[in-house]
Formats: sequence, structure tokens, C-alpha cells
Amino acid sequence: MSSLLAQAAAAAGNTAAAGTTETTNTFSDIIKNSVIDNFVSDISIPKMLITLAVAFLIGFFIYLLYKRVFSGVLYSKSFNVSLMGMTMITATVIIAINSNLVLSLGMVGALSIVRFRTPIKDPTDLIFLFWAAVAGIVTGAGFFTLAIVGSIIIGLILFLFIKNSSVETPYLLVINCEGDDSERAVHSHLNKSVKRYNVKQKTVTSGNIELTLELRLDDREGGFVNTVSDIAGVKNALLISYSGDYVS
Repeated sequence: MSSLLAQAAAAAGNTAAAGTTETTNTFSDIIKNSVIDNFVSDISIPKMLITLAVAFLIGFFIYLLYKRVFSGVLYSKSFNVSLMGMTMITATVIIAINSNLVLSLGMVGALSIVRFRTPIKDPTDLIFLFWAAVAGIVTGAGFFTLAIVGSIIIGLILFLFIKNSSVETPYLLVINCEGDDSERAVHSHLNKSVKRYNVKQKTVTSGNIELTLELRLDDREGGFVNTVSDIAGVKNALLISYSGDYVS
């Protein structure tokens, strides 16, 4: 009886050891096969070409819209072209990440050290940069419908709120006058001829008062500054477009 129990125990031990070895081998095989499979590229040429074509179309749409709604001082074609390039480059990176797990981990570490130091003065430019990057990510992930429909909706909203906005253009008026009488005459004229204005800077020196005023004109005709310069005591008057950055 004792020999039968010993044999049963030995058989159970052998079975447990075999199960442990089999489990260990199975887990090792899974890790090994996953790493080997991830080194094998399975990106099909048609899929890659279709993804890049969709990314190019979306980037070209962003390029045309930025050129159409730009309202800054100097238009930069190189910045606009970079928006289209960013869409395609981001899509290419996402394709590589989706097809190779090991490469994606290394790419995340490599891209984390990249820093862009180009100053962005207009918040609208930042919106277009983020839009181009997101469009490339979504396109590279294979969500073509989301990328196309989302870009169309975003483009329409930006076009309506930027291009067709009725924001009044501000101006800066710099006036040099002789004394208090001429200054009061200038303020009286401005109260009658502009919608509103406020004094940004006033500098008083011997025999001269310099005024810098921000104002909104009833019309955009250049004849306004001519009428100001004709006021008695006004030495000169300068009218410039005000983009929002004021330096004293």
C-alpha cells in the first residue's frame, strides 16, 4: 500500500514539473515570437500609399485654408508649407508605430527629446500647427473618415470665425503738437470723427507734446490723418495699423 502511494506521489510530482516546464516554455515562446514578429515589417505598399495620399490631401486643404484666412502682417509661405509637411510626416510616424511595437517604444523615447523653439506670435498659427499634427496622427492610425470629416468641419468653423469676422481694425495715431490748446483741439476733433479712442502714451517736453492714441475709425480712408495734421498747433501726425503688440 505504501509503495502505491509513493508511486502516485512521484507521478503527481512529475506531472507538476512537466506542467511548470511547459508553462515556462510557453511564456518564453510567446515573448520570443512577439519580439521576432515585431521586427518583421508587415506594412503593405497600397496601405502606405493610400495613407500618405489622404494625409497629403488633408495637408493641402490646411495649406489652402491658412493662405485664405491669413490676416497677419507678413504671410510666410514656408510656415504654410510646413503645415502640409507636418501632416504627412506625422502620418508616416504613426504608420511605423502601428506596425512595430519595439520600434514604437524606441520612437517615443527619441521623439521625447525633440524641442521646437520657433516662436508663435499669433494664436491662430498654433491652432493650425496642432490641427496638422492631429490630422496626421488620425490618418496614420487608419481613421480616414474621422480625419476627413473632422478637417472639413474644423476648416468651415475657422473660415467663418476668422475670415468673415467683423472685428474693427485698430489704429495707432502719433501726434506732435505745440501746447495745451492744440492738444485740446485734437481731442475735440477725435471725439467728433472717430468711434472711440484712448490715450496709450503722452510725452511732454519743452515746446512739444507727443500723444500716442489707439482709436477705431468710422471709415478707413487715409484722409483722416490729413484733417488731424491741419489742426492749428499740430506739427505732424502719423497713423499706423495696430496689430496688438505695442512697444513704447
